[in-house]
Amino acid sequence: MKSCNQHTLRDKYLRKGIIPAFQTREDMRVVDLVESFDAAGAFNAGRLAEASKLFLKMVENDATICLTLSGALTPTGMGGILVELIEEGLIDFIVSTGANVYHDLHFALDLPMHRGDFRANDAELRQAKIYRIYDMFVTDEVLVETDKFLQDLLNHGEDYPAMSSAQLHHIIGKVTLKKAPHPERSFVAQAARFGVPIFTSSPGDSAIGMMLALLKLHGGKAAVDPDLDVIQSAAIVHGSKKNGVITLGGGSPKNFYMQTQPMLEMVFGRPCRGHDYFIQITTDSPQWGGLSGATPQEAISWGKVREEETKNHAVVYCDASIAAPILMTYGLAKAEKRPQKRLYEKIPELVADLKRDAKPL
Repeated sequence: MKSCNQHTLRDKYLRKGIIPAFQTREDMRVVDLVESFDAAGAFNAGRLAEASKLFLKMVENDATICLTLSGALTPTGMGGILVELIEEGLIDFIVSTGANVYHDLHFALDLPMHRGDFRANDAELRQAKIYRIYDMFVTDEVLVETDKFLQDLLNHGEDYPAMSSAQLHHIIGKVTLKKAPHPERSFVAQAARFGVPIFTSSPGDSAIGMMLALLKLHGGKAAVDPDLDVIQSAAIVHGSKKNGVITLGGGSPKNFYMQTQPMLEMVFGRPCRGHDYFIQITTDSPQWGGLSGATPQEAISWGKVREEETKNHAVVYCDASIAAPILMTYGLAKAEKRPQKRLYEKIPELVADLKRDAKPL
């Protein structure tokens, strides 16, 4: 006979139900696939389903949603789905590497990214002036044309005072909207159109940063002030009732967003509340101590994530080029369109509110 304690424990641990056999259909959609993942709840398919449901929860609760992008994801064409998220009001601000911003511009300028092969002879590629991003190729002509576009729009540095990276990317986006042949393909252009700020946590670490440095060497005045980025991103989080993030990869963009809570703790001199929602898609594991693999549980110790909201965290261990389009397509199919928060236009007001509420030194 089973003891009373056995029954209690079985009721506790077996309450989620029985795993069904996975069945496909000819008319199966991404939404159906995610629902099948959810029904089984197994391995990282189950975590992807949890993350997809959490994305809907973030939208339904009108959280201010940040997307962080590490590495170089836009060369894969992912910028197209980011445009859709921006248009539907499902992303409110972005923290990205400079590489994602730079390579996004190729698509707006109708400059090709080529399918390649990671087994190619790199010495021969160098001779042919073809540059490799794992299994994607980009030619010297594409980089030169993109650099010329950036140089032309930034060469009037006297018009630009020291600015945040969000202001820099807004300028780039506005010019792209006006002058590029296909601005509808660019998340940077559409972010400018809909008032979505794009921050870069390492402004000098990209071709855009190198272009600014080159112009400064020749007397240009345009410059990015990283301190303004810290202030403006913290002000956005401070001015939001609920905050959540979708982190693709990790690295510096992840930390830049997560550090807004410790920054507010420093500003106000009291414990920060932590972010309300956290989704990460990563291939890194936590035991190496790297930030890309750091779990939301670890973030609780820093006050970056709310301790009492453990059901509002999801980590998917998967290549972002696989899992992110599934999660985003699910969100676009299931979530109601939201009015854009247009946070870029509100930054001066949000910073003023942060300064007003800050504890005096």
